[in-house]
Amino acid sequence: MTSSDENEILSSVGHRPWPLPQTRWVMTQRWNDLLFAHWPLPATQISRLLPEGLAVDTFDGSAWVGVVPFWMDRVQIRGMPLVPGANRFPELNLRTYVREADTNVAGVYFFSLDAANPAAVAAARLFFHLPYYWAKMSIQHQGKDEFHYSSERRLSRRPVRFQAQYRGLGRMSNLDQSRPGTIEHFLTERYALYTTGARGQLLRGNIHHLPWPLELAEAEFHTNELPAAHGIELPDTAPLLHYARELVVYVWSLDLAPSLLKHPSVAAVPEPL
Repeated sequence: MTSSDENEILSSVGHRPWPLPQTRWVMTQRWNDLLFAHWPLPATQISRLLPEGLAVDTFDGSAWVGVVPFWMDRVQIRGMPLVPGANRFPELNLRTYVREADTNVAGVYFFSLDAANPAAVAAARLFFHLPYYWAKMSIQHQGKDEFHYSSERRLSRRPVRFQAQYRGLGRMSNLDQSRPGTIEHFLTERYALYTTGARGQLLRGNIHHLPWPLELAEAEFHTNELPAAHGIELPDTAPLLHYARELVVYVWSLDLAPSLLKHPSVAAVPEPL
């Protein structure tokens, strides 16, 4: 990515709900051929799975759980060169949508993130405290916008497998995906992630990207053991589906949630570098 591309993305902030952090980003990556598959669930089913300090964010009275397969590339830590062959791999995440209790800041909470790169899994667990798992994964292109995706978690006590085919159906109008109050905006326009540290403290990480270039999508799910592995029972209804061809993302270091900043005895979270 060129410096002009970076400047263009980082200077486009009108769609963000709050300003960019004052500190520098620490990592950038590109997400490709991504499927959003979302199911509504009772908020009570999700709230019991969240750490203290987070509340379920709802749309039309429901919590929403997303299964999101994609592949990433251009993974780069600030100040370090790209490593050929080590920065392109599939990822699969299981997520829901939350608000921080003290500030009401909206974000994403990940129940799990499976990735095919064991070094990336180890680094994400160490520096970002995210629940990454190593998995055997593949994504096969079948035509221009159709994909066959499979994942099987390694070193797992129980099988955690996922297999699906999906395809993009063409761009939605910008109004459909970027207007506050739409389900698309609720599910995708999120600029914070939450996780917990080694001592259970709530952490927040800022991210930045352009508005999602969403398309309508179709998908067939042959195996989906991911939600059940994390205590989630999906409803027997068709998911809401969206596809995105690519999106460049910038990631900042984790910070303690504001409620914990009131307590100086809690140690700060170190930056990855």
